[in-house]
Amino acid sequence: MSDDSKKDNAKIYVVDDDQQSRKAVLTLVKTMGVPAESFASAEEFLEAYDDHRPACLVTDVRMLGMSGLELQERLHELGITISVVVLTAFASTHTTVRAMRNGALTLMEKPCDDDELWDAIRMGLAADLQNWESDQHRSEVQQRIDSLTPKERQVLECIVAGDANKVVARKLDVSVRTIENHRHKVFQKMEADSLAELVRMALESGQ
Repeated sequence: MSDDSKKDNAKIYVVDDDQQSRKAVLTLVKTMGVPAESFASAEEFLEAYDDHRPACLVTDVRMLGMSGLELQERLHELGITISVVVLTAFASTHTTVRAMRNGALTLMEKPCDDDELWDAIRMGLAADLQNWESDQHRSEVQQRIDSLTPKERQVLECIVAGDANKVVARKLDVSVRTIENHRHKVFQKMEADSLAELVRMALESGQ
């Protein structure tokens, strides 16, 4: 999917057990032309969320059942990294620190200024699009690494270590020609156009 289509596919999720507050945020978002869904509880959102990206979650702190801060922590446990804007009518240092430690983009006090809230949401969508693209890139690189044979992975490790072909051949007890063939296949499977690009991808994947 292209970057433009991903931007057009952005979505806002509003989670607040106060119907009026929920409706106010939903109306603002829809006025800006971005699709949005609202939920009366964190539990309801978690049950419905389908890994849509890019996305921005706007959640209240105090709710019946799971709080907004607990929702953040649950998302982290599930490996869900969408941007989060936290709203509260009861701001405190403890709440702010916990929200930011949980990865919130910002914490805003109710009632929010519409322009400030929209700016925060817009920043959240931009950040999540960037994070989504990074996640996709890492996944693609890992798939390429997984396609390597055990011997090719050994050669890749040696390349990253800066070893010349003759050194790799001695380490693996094979001919230089064999290493050259493995090296060619590594570049081919990793879709790397240069040594620098190959090393960068390997380091990004933790090799």
